[in-house]
Amino acid sequence: MNKMSVKDLTNLKGKKVLVRCDFNVPMKDGVITDENRIIGALPTIKYLLDAGARVTLCSHMGKPHSIFSDEVKLNKKDKKKVEAGETTAEAIIEKAKKDEPKKLTLAPVAKRLAELTDGKVVFATDVIGADAKAKRDALKDGEAVLIENLRFHWEEEKKDEAFCKELAYDAEIYVNDAFGTAHRSHASTAAIVEYGIIETAVCGFLIEKELSVMAATLENPARPFVAILGGAKVADKLNVISNLLEKCDTLIIGGGMAYTFLKAKGYEIGTSLLDEEKLDYCKEMMAKAEKAGKKLLLPIDTVITKSFPDPIDAPVDVKTVDSDKIPADMMGMDIGEKTRNLYADAIASAKSVVWNGPMGVFENPTLAKGTIAVAQALADVYGKCTTIIGGGDSAAAVQQLGFADKMSHISTGGGASLELFEGKVLPGIACLNDKK
Repeated sequence: MNKMSVKDLTNLKGKKVLVRCDFNVPMKDGVITDENRIIGALPTIKYLLDAGARVTLCSHMGKPHSIFSDEVKLNKKDKKKVEAGETTAEAIIEKAKKDEPKKLTLAPVAKRLAELTDGKVVFATDVIGADAKAKRDALKDGEAVLIENLRFHWEEEKKDEAFCKELAYDAEIYVNDAFGTAHRSHASTAAIVEYGIIETAVCGFLIEKELSVMAATLENPARPFVAILGGAKVADKLNVISNLLEKCDTLIIGGGMAYTFLKAKGYEIGTSLLDEEKLDYCKEMMAKAEKAGKKLLLPIDTVITKSFPDPIDAPVDVKTVDSDKIPADMMGMDIGEKTRNLYADAIASAKSVVWNGPMGVFENPTLAKGTIAVAQALADVYGKCTTIIGGGDSAAAVQQLGFADKMSHISTGGGASLELFEGKVLPGIACLNDKK
């Protein structure tokens, strides 16, 4: 993945640059509650501004209904309401037209960017309309405009070519710095280059770091190489498991997906999460590991409860049993102490580790011990081992638990990280210019 970056560009003064960022930040009542993605984008933005470029920033925010489309798209929750006769699809879309431009606007992001760049970023209230074009036309060297939420246009996800042309407008250079959406083939993430609308296409510093650290480790890891997978379902990580087994020396399985593997070994798993259709697949993966001489570690003891906590952080009564002795009326919710020690020992001897997915219900203090133990084990090898957190819940866990500064790299993209772990080509990176 030898792609050009913004550092490879010269004579940027006066050049018109379109930058795809990931400003899909959490907000409550119009207030940004976590600005990590904004801070992460600043090095690329400031580099371009300092070089005198005229910069247009773009991003999506949330998952709005297709409010500007004739195609009525509803999420699962709304579909159930329509099916139950509680409302109509048309009523939902009409409400979305009033509410979502206010809830999912990028205006608070633009305000924060202006504060962080000494007022060099302004906001356009539309994407390809009159305000966006006027503000893009008015840019001076070293200034930027953030245009409104791309997904207010259905054409963004449909890769509409006419929309791509309007989005590009007069841009001479395209910069993708949104790793979190690099696995999506949308107008702003890939099609704008694939259609040949902007020919000079490079990555920003965020994507450059993702590629230099994560892709490089996957392609040529220092060994022993340990991969840790958690999360809910085996089905979510089918190709990831298979691909990592070919690359790593030890594969550690935790989280809800572990119980399907335990069931495949013939264990009673009680009411634990089970992907029944993937039992044969789990057997295949265990056989694959054995044939290849790889270690596939599963929980040897399990923290169990009567039921899933509701709310998720509610107090819960637990006990720990060996993983082959889960009672029929109990469910596994976290790895036990013996497993925590087993996994920590494997990490202690590693030179490279990638981790995606928590070991249990880490949002509950009682059921977070497994995830904390893995995070602590990774922190303990800091400086002696390359430790990569593959976005998503594992990244959130590391941040929440206070271990972020003890990791080599925390990826900004959960879905993109998983597809990289699968060995897939990411459209948002494949479209960029190769280094000469």
